[in-house]
Amino acid sequence: MSKYWSDLVSELKPYVPGEQPKMPNLVKLNTNENPFGPSPKAIAAIKAELNDGLRLYPDPEGVALKEAIAEYHVDFGISPNQVFVGNGSDEVLAHIFQGLLKHDKPILFPDISYSFYPVYCGLFQIESAVIPLTDSFEIDPNDYKRDNGGIIFPNPNAPTGRYLGLGHIEDILQSNPDSVVVIDEAYVDFGGDTAIRLVNDYPNLLVSQTLSKARSLAGLRVGFAVGNPELIEALNRVKDSFNSYPLDRLALAGAVAAFEDKQWFEDSCNGVIRERERVTKELEALGFEVLPSKANFVFTRHPDHEGADVAAKLREQGIIVRHFNKPRISDFLRITIGTSDQNNALIKGLAAL
Repeated sequence: MSKYWSDLVSELKPYVPGEQPKMPNLVKLNTNENPFGPSPKAIAAIKAELNDGLRLYPDPEGVALKEAIAEYHVDFGISPNQVFVGNGSDEVLAHIFQGLLKHDKPILFPDISYSFYPVYCGLFQIESAVIPLTDSFEIDPNDYKRDNGGIIFPNPNAPTGRYLGLGHIEDILQSNPDSVVVIDEAYVDFGGDTAIRLVNDYPNLLVSQTLSKARSLAGLRVGFAVGNPELIEALNRVKDSFNSYPLDRLALAGAVAAFEDKQWFEDSCNGVIRERERVTKELEALGFEVLPSKANFVFTRHPDHEGADVAAKLREQGIIVRHFNKPRISDFLRITIGTSDQNNALIKGLAAL
């Protein structure tokens, strides 16, 4: 602590990202990166922007990307003015917290969820109330039928991987017409159904997504939100008061190309889903309990072994998984779905234990 810090900074408990270890021959299954790599068309588009044009500012509105996102969701009647873009979904979420969730009443989110939510509440001084998941680690819509200043949760949830059907989301939306309901869909493309299809039916719905997972562009930092133009305008007002040029030329070009390459996207997602189903069966054969997952990871525990112990012993074999030392889930491991070879190494390593 420094005497130069503000009181706010002194009280902050920052988010702790997944470890990025520098180890040779590492089987890295701890940060939910896509094992199949970005679209070749996205890489080509980024390379094409490496020219004298970099001396010029990028489009501050990201119009081409908003149009590409709207076109991708054309069946849902989405227009570019319903799309907001930013530096990864974390920046988009930060603007959402500041612009749409800062009210007199507490916002609601699950007790086991994305750990950035309480960090943003601390940063932006937003009151919150955590809602316990059920004993089977599911979101119960009835628990969100209470007075609030907004609601946010991932779907599929993280780190559990459990998915909440759109019918249940509509139940929450209908029960909270005066609150913004934010559905954080970082992992929805691995087997879920996006709530973007509901946006034009519910003016209080905002859906955020990222290109880091399904489109394998975690290093590019591109995220977006889709909602009623009134909600999008609030985010634009925050953005233009903070950083009017959020996405650079390379990010815009690569992201547009990624949305246009639908075949690569579908093949990548299907590959992850196939490996997830295989890994789940292999884990269950070793005696693990695996929660149903619609994400690019599984959340699992073994009845006879502590989670921290298993994670430490895997690390000795050069296999990194994510362990959360938190109430209710301290024996669970969150394991990213990797390549076939990486997943084979994981199963072999666990069998050896």
